[in-house]
Amino acid sequence: MSARPASLSLLTLSAFFALYVIWGSTYFFIRIGIESWPPFMMAGLRFLFAGSVMLAFLLLRGHRLPSRQELRGAAILGVLMPAIGNGFVTLAEKQVSSGVAALVVATVPLFTVLFGRFCFGLRARGREWAGIALGMLGMLVLNLGSNLRASPMGAFWLLFASAGWALGSAWSRVIVQPKGPMGSAWMMIFGGLALLLGSAATGEQLTATPSWQGWAAIAYLSVFGSMVAYSAYLHLLKTVSPAAATSYAYVNPIIAVLLGMLLLGEHVGQQEVLAMVIILSGVVLISWRK
Repeated sequence: MSARPASLSLLTLSAFFALYVIWGSTYFFIRIGIESWPPFMMAGLRFLFAGSVMLAFLLLRGHRLPSRQELRGAAILGVLMPAIGNGFVTLAEKQVSSGVAALVVATVPLFTVLFGRFCFGLRARGREWAGIALGMLGMLVLNLGSNLRASPMGAFWLLFASAGWALGSAWSRVIVQPKGPMGSAWMMIFGGLALLLGSAATGEQLTATPSWQGWAAIAYLSVFGSMVAYSAYLHLLKTVSPAAATSYAYVNPIIAVLLGMLLLGEHVGQQEVLAMVIILSGVVLISWRK
């Protein structure tokens, strides 16, 4: 019984709040931000700023610079996770509601199990295969709804983003990379640079001076969505079980759907609600621990 109070400390509860509410709210702020910013440009500035501030703070605290091999690993993960995983979610939200975007991204744990099994030889249990089957059924139901049926390209970008983040998550278990917060900082820096290169390559341009809401969205996503939430995630990985730390995967979509309905007037139909129940049930099966 003595270990339980430590696991429910104020810091740990605050970290859970940050993961559930802040990461869940990022879909709402992405939707606000892309009204003023081109998608790749906004995501690139967000991650480059957050990663640079984290790196400067860590260097001032005496952390060493990573080796060349560690930087290579951070670059690979930065392209897969912040650049593809978040950049294409930002692009998709030009066409798909924030709540539905969060529902599709909830399939990341399903993709992670598949990549871990077939790319890196990690064993998958029967319960995990059942979770994958449920998740795929949920995606089928979600695609029957009006949101994704009206925007097949948006659906493709979201699945591409989910696959990129999942591949990075599975690869991160075996690839050499900087340890702890230094790894997060470099991953965001490389991801931000890749996104800005993508922005230039696709010809993105500001058509007008961003509104104060656009600047506020970037500030929120940089400070809270990246620096605070990443730090909270690292804290939870050290203090609670992996299943508890990754439970944000089935809480974030609910937060995102509620914020989209309440603040953006987004419509969520019966098929989307049914898909959410099925997908999140699959994620719970995969994340479940005895």
